[in-house]
Amino acid sequence: MIQRLGSVAVMAAVVAACGESGGAVRPVRPGIEVLLTDSLHLVHGVRVGILTNQTGVNQAGRSDIDLLRAAQVNLTAIFSPEHGFRGTLDRENIGNTLDSATGVPIYSLYGTVRAPTRDMWASVDVLLIDLQDIGGRPYTYISSTLLSLRSARENGRRVIVLDRPNPIGGDLVQGPLLDSSFATFIGMLPIPLRHGLTLGELARVGNDALGLNADLVVVPADGWHRADWFDRTGLPWIKPSPNMPDVESATQYPGLVLFEATNLSVGRGTPVAFQVLAAPWLNAAGLIARVPPIPGVALSDTLVFPQAPGDGKYGGQEIPAVRFRVTRRAVYDPALMAVSLLIGLRSLHRDSLRIDARAFDLRAGSSQLREDLERDYTSNRIWNAWRADLDNFVQRRKPYLLYN
Repeated sequence: MIQRLGSVAVMAAVVAACGESGGAVRPVRPGIEVLLTDSLHLVHGVRVGILTNQTGVNQAGRSDIDLLRAAQVNLTAIFSPEHGFRGTLDRENIGNTLDSATGVPIYSLYGTVRAPTRDMWASVDVLLIDLQDIGGRPYTYISSTLLSLRSARENGRRVIVLDRPNPIGGDLVQGPLLDSSFATFIGMLPIPLRHGLTLGELARVGNDALGLNADLVVVPADGWHRADWFDRTGLPWIKPSPNMPDVESATQYPGLVLFEATNLSVGRGTPVAFQVLAAPWLNAAGLIARVPPIPGVALSDTLVFPQAPGDGKYGGQEIPAVRFRVTRRAVYDPALMAVSLLIGLRSLHRDSLRIDARAFDLRAGSSQLREDLERDYTSNRIWNAWRADLDNFVQRRKPYLLYN
């Protein structure tokens, strides 16, 4: 049965599609709360800047800016990542502005400047970073954190990461690792597509792996365990970026992100971004029939109607789509799902499918996956080739883990 997706009415279905809830809620205190209740000495008597956005809140949804001011912290500068301080902008170049409530300058790190400059550091002794990562490697908040660490080292400043949970859990690692020769702003670390780390842990990895040697402190999230998904934390879900509506999208992202380098839509401009794959020429039922069963996910054919999509794909058109719903989180591998879909698409729509080789390789982490697809390797052969690198990564990441 084909169901049209693209209106507010679909939101109930989106909420219901988040897969297993994982059990009872175990309340988590994010790093900002731990800082202000247990470690306020870290920001006492110094000028403080903060790199954050709309996700920087406490358990009650109160913003970091309000919390810091209430604690009489000397906040002198705000820095914003991709999508801006409010998290609503979907453009390449975002300028500086002022916070209307406080008069504190907001410096954009997503434009001509990607890290705090010497002039920006002039009013800052310590930089706090509080951003909600989503658990997939191609995400610029990780790079903004790492570039800020490098700049802090160069300018003799300290960085304090206020940690938050990995929303899709921290026990699974999946997909190909990044070859460092393919490092860019959308992926700087030699980690898998699904890395199983928090932003604080990623900062610790990057500080060593990239030789940054910054003065880094991580304030952990209290009460989080690696097996916990976001809907067990009691924290409010605030879209980390305009096309990340819920945990289901975050779960699919480490696989479907590869399709941003193709002429298929991942649902940008719909309420189910990164939960669908769509194109006017797509035979959705035919593709589903060609994909072997992938444990932990259900596929169905549907229709979507992208409205003003940020990627410019098929806006204002009702187009056929394949919908993905996680059924068993503990076994689902979105990277394997993506490979199986690409193989099916090459079989079914070889004349219609277009892949931007450079953009695809940057997301995959190297040219290997694309070349293996061109050699018509099976999904199992491709997936098995990742296993040694993943096993090695699991060992290498151990010294940087902050949670059991």
